[in-house]
Amino acid sequence: MHIAIGCDEAAYDMKESIKHHLEAHGVTVTDFGTHDSKPVAYPDIAFEVAQRVADGTFPRAVLLCGTGIGMAICANKVPGIRAAQCHDTYSAERAIKSNNAQIITIGARVVGGELAKLIVDTWLAAEFDGGRSLPKVEKIAAYEMQMHDNHGASR
Repeated sequence: MHIAIGCDEAAYDMKESIKHHLEAHGVTVTDFGTHDSKPVAYPDIAFEVAQRVADGTFPRAVLLCGTGIGMAICANKVPGIRAAQCHDTYSAERAIKSNNAQIITIGARVVGGELAKLIVDTWLAAEFDGGRSLPKVEKIAAYEMQMHDNHGASR
């Protein structure tokens, strides 16, 4: 598997740790930064990563910031993206199994480093079940398309 990863300065150390952990387990990781602990505008990183997932360059991505909230908000602005903020392994598993979330976000100031690795591992090991969740995910996509069409028509 080849995934994307990105962070702001608050999560730089966690990103590096997760990236090395994944690479040690055979996952190819493309790092969109930040590449040091200097302040950065996290929306730029979140949008770039989410767009690369939406266009099919990467099947999944991990975004990290202080809380995970800002990255989730930004990523979810990209059409076709379902980003889920995860603080435990259960929510990470459900993010993909129930919601087919292509991106998870984690807060480096909220979740410890070892738990963050477990969250990412759990999410990557899970697959979308479809089943009862499929109509709900399809409805999300339909609402998104409707909103996009309405927004475009109002311009």
